[in-house]
Amino acid sequence: MSQPAAEEYRKDLSTRHINMIAIGGAIGVGLFLGSGKALHQVGPGLILVYGIGGLIIYFVMRALGELLMYRPVSGSFAEYAGEFVGPWARFAVGWGYWLVWIVTGMAEITAVGEYFQFWFPHVPQWIPALGALIVLSGVNLIAVKLFGEFEFWFALIKVLAIIGLIVLAAAILAFGFSDLGDTASLSNIWAHGGLFPNGAASSLLAFQIVMFAFVGVEMVGQTASESTNPQKVLPRAVNSVIWRILIFYVGALIALTALVPWNQFPVSGSPFVHAFTLIGIPAAAGVINFVVTTAALSSCNSGIYSTARMLRTLSEDGQAPRAVGRLSTRAVPARAIGVTFCAMLIGVVLNYVVPEQAFTYITSASTVGAIFTWAMIVISHLGYRRKVARGELEASPFRMPLAPLSNYVVLAFLAFVVVLLAFDAETRIALYITPPLAIAVAVGYLAVRRRQPEREPARD
Repeated sequence: MSQPAAEEYRKDLSTRHINMIAIGGAIGVGLFLGSGKALHQVGPGLILVYGIGGLIIYFVMRALGELLMYRPVSGSFAEYAGEFVGPWARFAVGWGYWLVWIVTGMAEITAVGEYFQFWFPHVPQWIPALGALIVLSGVNLIAVKLFGEFEFWFALIKVLAIIGLIVLAAAILAFGFSDLGDTASLSNIWAHGGLFPNGAASSLLAFQIVMFAFVGVEMVGQTASESTNPQKVLPRAVNSVIWRILIFYVGALIALTALVPWNQFPVSGSPFVHAFTLIGIPAAAGVINFVVTTAALSSCNSGIYSTARMLRTLSEDGQAPRAVGRLSTRAVPARAIGVTFCAMLIGVVLNYVVPEQAFTYITSASTVGAIFTWAMIVISHLGYRRKVARGELEASPFRMPLAPLSNYVVLAFLAFVVVLLAFDAETRIALYITPPLAIAVAVGYLAVRRRQPEREPARD
C-alpha cells in the first residue's frame, strides 16, 4: 500500500546510528547487574553459556537480515510473519512484540527509579521513573534523528565501560599493577572448582538468564525504513552481532573472572562495581551506577521507538485503529508514541504502589514474548526460503548460514529455554500468564478478521 510523501518515514538514521543501535540492543542491564547472580549459579562456565546463547542469537539475526535484504519494510518481522506464515501471525507477532517492549520499557523505567536512589535515596523511585518516561517520549516525538543521537551516546557509554574493564584487566594481568596485581591471573577462571563448580544442571538453568539479556538485539530490523542505506548498513550490523557478543559479554566475563575468583563476587549488586572497587578506582560504584542508568534509559528509549513503529504497522494493516498510525509533520508516529507513553505509565503506577516487587512483576510478562518473536523470525525465514526454492521469489543476496538445518536447531533451543522457565520459581510466572495472553490475542485477531478482509503485505 503506497502512501503520500507526508506519510512516509524520513531516512534520517545514519550508519553510525544503526551500528550503535545494534550494539546497544546487544548490551543490556543484565550484563552489568544480572551477571553477578548468574556467576554464583553457574561459575566461570557462564562464559561458555553466553557464547552458546550468542551463537543462537546470531543465527536469528542472520535469518532477519536475509528477510530485510529481500524486503526492507517498517514493522519488519510482523510483516514477514504475515507474508510467510499467515495473517494471524502478523497480528500475533505485532501485538506480542508491542507488549514485550511495553513491559520491558516499564521494567527499565523501574530500574531507572531504583538506580537514582543511589544518589537520591530519599526520593521515591516513581518520580525519576516518570521523569525518564516523559523525557524519552519527548525525544522520540521531536525527530527520529534525535532518537538516533540519544541512542548513539547511550550505547557509547556502555561500550566504553566494558572496553575499559577489558583493557584494565589485560594491563593488570600483563604488568601486575593495582591492588589486584598479586592475585589476578587467567588461572582464576578454572582454579576454583573448575568451569562448572555447581554441576551441569545449574549451567542449563542459566540459559534463561542469558537469553533474556539479549532481548532488543532484533530491534535493528525496525530501523530498516528510516535508514539512509539499508542494503549496505543492515548486513554489516547483523554480521557484527556475533563479534559484539564475544567482545562485550564473553570478553567482559573473562576479564572479571580473571581479576577476581568467581566465588568472591557478591550475589547481589554489580560484579563490575566489585571489580573496579578492588582495582582501586575511586567512585567505582558511582561510575557503574551511571553506566547502568544509561543502559536502562537506552532500553526504554528503544522500547518507545520500537512499540510506536510496530503500532503504526498494525494500524496500516487494519489491526489497530487507523488514527493511531498517522505521522506528524516531523514524520514520527506521534499518536502511537502517545499510546505507548500511556501504556508505560502503568509501570510508574506499579513503582508507586509496589516499588519492591515492580521489577519482578513486570519482567516476567516479557520473557515468553521475546522468545516467540525470535521463533517467528526463524519460521518466517523458513517460509521465505521455501518460496525461493519454488522459484516464486528471488533469493536474497544475504543468506542465513546452514539453513534450513540452523533454523530447526534455533527453534529447538528456544523451545528448550521455555521449558527451563518451569524450573525456576522466579520465571515460572511467565508460563502462568502466557495462556491468558494467548487467548486475548486470539480473541483480538478474530474480532479484527470479522471486521475487514485480509490485505496484501505493504511494500516500503
